Amino acid sequence: MNIMIINGPNLDMLGMRQPEIYGKEDYDDLCYKIDEWANDYDISVDVRQSNYEGEIVEFLHEAFEDDFDGVIINPAAYTHYSYAIRDALLILNVPVVEVHLTDISKRDEFRRHSVISDICAKTIMGKGFEGYKEALEFFFNLL
Repeated sequence: MNIMIINGPNLDMLGMRQPEIYGKEDYDDLCYKIDEWANDYDISVDVRQSNYEGEIVEFLHEAFEDDFDGVIINPAAYTHYSYAIRDALLILNVPVVEVHLTDISKRDEFRRHSVISDICAKTIMGKGFEGYKEALEFFFNLL
């Protein structure tokens, strides 16, 4: 099983950006844990991060063209308004899991709505890095 994992804007600044909200672990720590969990589930992962909406759309096009078995996406701030990312997700014919480090339903009013949740197979919020493990477990259980 081959899963593309896409992380949106500012996730590359984990550990530095609002550590009281996002924790002190950095993006490299997240990628390391994702690789470990993927190995535990015998899943191949392609982990990507971009601060640019168009590049995230291109990643999703690649996921479609390269026959990935699923996508895990944390669109970060794009969660709340990117119809371009939503439209790119609709191109996919594989399950998509939406992951958020924090519980967006308990954040600022403008952060409470996701424009992609209704088209995702699963949404995981508020579990920090462990949310990615749960997403990988979701795909493992599909086997």
